[in-house]
Amino acid sequence: MSTVTITAAEVNKLRQETGAGIMDCKKALTETNGDFEAAIDYLRKKGAKIAANRSDREANEGVVVALTSEDGKFGCAVNLSSETDFVAKNEDFINLAKSIADVALAGRIKTVEELNNAQLDGVTIKDKLLDTVAKIGEKIEVKKYEVLEGEGVVSYIHMGYRMGVLVQLNKALNDEITTAGKDVAMQIAAMNPVAIDASGVSDEIKDRERAIAREKAIAAGKPENILDKIAEGAVNTMLKENTLLPQPFVKDGSKTVEQYLKTAEKDLTVVSFKRVTLS
Repeated sequence: MSTVTITAAEVNKLRQETGAGIMDCKKALTETNGDFEAAIDYLRKKGAKIAANRSDREANEGVVVALTSEDGKFGCAVNLSSETDFVAKNEDFINLAKSIADVALAGRIKTVEELNNAQLDGVTIKDKLLDTVAKIGEKIEVKKYEVLEGEGVVSYIHMGYRMGVLVQLNKALNDEITTAGKDVAMQIAAMNPVAIDASGVSDEIKDRERAIAREKAIAAGKPENILDKIAEGAVNTMLKENTLLPQPFVKDGSKTVEQYLKTAEKDLTVVSFKRVTLS
């Protein structure tokens, strides 16, 4: 058993460094004979043990933070997950997610693996999350990570950090284009389109829609000679309702999204989008 005297100042220093509780910090310093760095490793191993024990737990709460670079060329969306809504609403947890997103943005990081190995406060994000797990006793992870890079990228955070949207446009940003991009991001958040337009919807999905429409028409007693027309009409309706550009613009239903974009600039359109939600 260690005979090293652990002072309150040492415990407080470790607590400030790791965010762990007072008793956990005291135990870590006692078990490591007052070795500060070893105590940090002790707490991190505790976090890893908790994480391993809770690996089968559902972590469907959390926050989504979406950001874009100052030049408007790169955007990222980070979903930092937790097990409970109580943790997700904690200011420290939200700030941790923001810090991770800041690191991703600054490094223009492309993958979740690269993000987990990036540095935050002098340690890897992976280790930072283990520190947090040790502190709160819940499964915490970067569950989803999406990026877009192009001429103009805008971001939008919806529903108190419960959804983030990135929109890539074909033009460099100015005030009008940025406003249009934000409006389209809100459209995507609200309407959840499956693709930009019909070209982004697979033939398999279209064929399934046709088959369903034909079955319904036959069941309703429609004549054979109009079944194909009914099926094509159903596909066209599905594409209009579920793809972005043909959708009625939520702020002005007299325009489609495609028409709205052209009010900001003649050739403005959406190249890609990402919609990241909790799950």
